[in-house]
Amino acid sequence: MTHELIASRLASASSNATSGNATASGWWRDAVIYQVYVRSFADSDGDGVGDLRGVRERLPHLARLGVDAVWLTPFYVSPQADGGYDVADYRAVDPLFGDLSDADALVAAAHALGLRVIVDVVPNHTSAEHPWFRAALRDPAARARYHFHPGRGPSGELPPNDWESVFGGPAWTRLPDGDWYLHLFAPEQPDLNWEHPEVSEEFDSVLRFWLDLGIDGFRVDVAHGMVKAPGLPDIGHGAQATLIGTEPLPFFDQEGVHEIHRSWRRLLDSYPGERIGVAEAWAPTSERLALYIRPDELHQAFNFRFLNCPWDPAAMRTVIDESLAATASVDAPTTWVLSNHDVVRHRTRYGSLDRARAAALLMLALPGSAYVYQGEELGLPEVTDLPDDARRDPAFHRTAGQDGLRDGCRVPLPWAGAEPPYGFGPGGTWLPQPAGWGDLSVAAQTGDPHSTLELYRAALELRRAMPGLGAPEAGPLTWQSAPEDVLLFTRPGFACTLNTRPTPVELPAPGRPVLSSAPVETDGRTVRLPPDSCTWWAM
Repeated sequence: MTHELIASRLASASSNATSGNATASGWWRDAVIYQVYVRSFADSDGDGVGDLRGVRERLPHLARLGVDAVWLTPFYVSPQADGGYDVADYRAVDPLFGDLSDADALVAAAHALGLRVIVDVVPNHTSAEHPWFRAALRDPAARARYHFHPGRGPSGELPPNDWESVFGGPAWTRLPDGDWYLHLFAPEQPDLNWEHPEVSEEFDSVLRFWLDLGIDGFRVDVAHGMVKAPGLPDIGHGAQATLIGTEPLPFFDQEGVHEIHRSWRRLLDSYPGERIGVAEAWAPTSERLALYIRPDELHQAFNFRFLNCPWDPAAMRTVIDESLAATASVDAPTTWVLSNHDVVRHRTRYGSLDRARAAALLMLALPGSAYVYQGEELGLPEVTDLPDDARRDPAFHRTAGQDGLRDGCRVPLPWAGAEPPYGFGPGGTWLPQPAGWGDLSVAAQTGDPHSTLELYRAALELRRAMPGLGAPEAGPLTWQSAPEDVLLFTRPGFACTLNTRPTPVELPAPGRPVLSSAPVETDGRTVRLPPDSCTWWAM
């Protein structure tokens, strides 16, 4: 089915759709939010690193794509030990990305296009270059804002406990004077002590600073990590990174984090315009994750169980059912995501572009909000052959190359042209781009009815126009009987089929096909679903 035909069918319905959903109440409940990894989106000054001006210049692409909001990864002053998630000054823009006037201009330009703007806040840790930590290194009396502790052993030569860093190695570093400090991530990212009143006071001030500038919300980095179990108890076994999000850990998902989020919700609600908080939270169960989005806490939480789900229909159905049930219990929308800046791109995880396209349509058909990571609308694969000397991920270097796959999903975007840097900017790129990405560029895919970019554009246009798509309030999701390895669900006026088989499958047509990730054959009574495909139906 061509996108021209889809456009003609939607002409009247789309004319009534509100651009950007800018005035909708509870806008986040079914919003499609686009993640911009700033350093890899667009470069305006030729230094090979994306920047805020580059993002602003490319905002029309996002408006044409049809998303409701943009989430920007950290652009604050930082030594860049972990891609900006080591913040030295939370109220200033790093010169690598521009200055405060660029941030202000970006927000204004986005709002003019009907796009909301969400920015990262990083409250679990600061940079080791933050003034607080530099003062702590000079003066032991200034260490209470962080987790400094004496070591174990006869002369304190052992870490205070057995916690491991998420990036590999111990979670503790010893200073020359004998004290140890906690860093759940890189040593350049010391963990804050949220029991100290100055920490919460400082972050209230930081949030107000950016809200006053006009941003529409915050994605809260490591929202599950700010509070540690009393006494910092040992865990008792290794391989702790593999337990994140699957088992209780004394440094994640502690009850105390919820009071912080309640406080922030009150702060957000004190501003006009429905400003939101989004939790990056790993929890052992869907029920635990739902606690972060109770009515008096944050508005959304990333659904990493959906992201990690394999290409298996039974597993997908289980995750979808459990996610919807958990969020319904707290009257919150479910948030769906397939890729982000920390995981292997889903095209590569699933093994093919066909599956990636199908998974995108499945995600965008589910009730709730969806996140799109930059480049997934182009069908970009993971870059798996980066040279070691080009890699920047601290996890790669701390684990002797056994981890660090995050660089492969952060390669700068191709915008136009047949050769690198593919229109990314007037210079090179901070990570090398593969040969052959010219065919995946925005320019190459625009107007091609078979391209992944046009598939996303058509899906987002339909999502706005069709009742039963996206909005949780439109009605329940109901599973229908279907052949083995096929998922079929309906909502009022809408049906979705997903064929996970590597071969075609026939079944009764559930309605009139309006969009498919691959061409479908139907006589109106039966349909032949292509392998590894998803189809939307009007009923």
